[in-house]
Amino acid sequence: MNILYRDHHYVAIDKPPGMLVHRTRISDGTQFALQRLRDQIGHRVYPVHRLDRPTSGVLIFALHSEAAGALGRQFEARAVEKRYLAVTRGYTEDAGLVDYALREDKDSQPQAALTRYRRLATVELPIAVGRYATARYSLVEAQPETGRMHQLRKHFAHIFHPLIGDTTHGEGRHNRLFREHFGVHRLLLHATSLRFRHPYDGSSRRIDAPLSVELQRLFETLGWRATVAATFCA
Repeated sequence: MNILYRDHHYVAIDKPPGMLVHRTRISDGTQFALQRLRDQIGHRVYPVHRLDRPTSGVLIFALHSEAAGALGRQFEARAVEKRYLAVTRGYTEDAGLVDYALREDKDSQPQAALTRYRRLATVELPIAVGRYATARYSLVEAQPETGRMHQLRKHFAHIFHPLIGDTTHGEGRHNRLFREHFGVHRLLLHATSLRFRHPYDGSSRRIDAPLSVELQRLFETLGWRATVAATFCA
């Protein structure tokens, strides 16, 4: 596991896409970030938040239960700044706020869910999809203010700009375009950074997760290299 940050209380990794955070009652995977990290550093770790299985990027664990609770309360209070890069179908608005309640499952009550986003770049590809002669896509930076299951994937689908590579809430024709023309077989959603107030010394901490080689190549092909670089420096 690529360790991005470690102190006496916390350790953060760059979670690969396709890996579950931890074992669950209904999980079908054999690789779990929690167990892999525990074995790598030889120390028990405690989950503080979660990332969807197909999402890559910053994932932080605590090194003791008290630290997990202290930072977990910041997540619950919406005091942690979370930033993601995503590729969506179509041209989104320049910026927006998605305020749309979500259910954990069909039997649960809707819970408030808020996502802010801004469009960073666009591309129009000379590839026919359906009845259109070209295909349009946006690179967006998203900031979820809540942490509902599949929140970003559901919210962008709700505003008719599903994420590329999303096999649950996305659109198969566009997912297929990226597989066939760019060799991309993953969800294009990456948790780029977390910013929080360290519970034990009060300092502001920001942890960044670099783009994988695969994403760097894709964004360069789409003409987004400079935009992405500027975003990471912001």
